[in-house]
Amino acid sequence: MAAWTDAVIADDGSSAPLSPRLRLLIADMRAEWTELDRRIAVFDDEFAASARADEAARRLATLRPSVVAKAERSPAALRKQTTKQTDDGLPVHSFHSLIADLATLTRNTVTTAISPNLPITITARPTPIQQKALDLLTIRCTQ
Repeated sequence: MAAWTDAVIADDGSSAPLSPRLRLLIADMRAEWTELDRRIAVFDDEFAASARADEAARRLATLRPSVVAKAERSPAALRKQTTKQTDDGLPVHSFHSLIADLATLTRNTVTTAISPNLPITITARPTPIQQKALDLLTIRCTQ
């Protein structure tokens, strides 16, 4: 960017002519960018010094060298990937397969000839994986 603005401001005749006012605006814009770069560098230095002084930040830096680096999988995640089971022996689901599994949980409302005005709701007994999901969502499934 600096080389471009220098060339524009210098008006060496190799590009379309710019008015003196436009050259002044570009020079002013470049000065603002330079000042912003300087202020960002000061902030970056302060941030780095603060992080070096903070125990938690130093500990975090030893766990992962870069916040943009790809994270390594934990032993539990590798175990789930390998066995296709959770630690409590339930099958591993994706969000979509779990929703499809929960969709098989039925709730039927029936009436009888003896008391047609008193409907009875019958809920299927959830499978262990369905029950675990319902427990995590704090949804009570009544019979």
